[in-house]
Amino acid sequence: MITKEEKEEVIKKFQRHEGDTGSPEVQIALLTLRIENLTEHLKSFNKDYASRRGLFKLVGERRKLLNYLKETDKARYAQLVKELNLRA
Repeated sequence: MITKEEKEEVIKKFQRHEGDTGSPEVQIALLTLRIENLTEHLKSFNKDYASRRGLFKLVGERRKLLNYLKETDKARYAQLVKELNLRA
């Protein structure tokens, strides 16, 4: 589970201006944090199929946001992928 402090830290790091919580960068970063936490959970509880389904939904949502960002601003997309280390 993501703590309030972790969430605020991620928002501060990726926000484009003061008070920004809804830009694609912030949403993708928060989804990435949730995906990482859920992945760790599933390593311990590999038969938790409900959580696995939730993970797939989160990954799909992040993929949609990444595609949107890639179409609208390639520079921001490339920077975000690099910062979040999403591709090797």
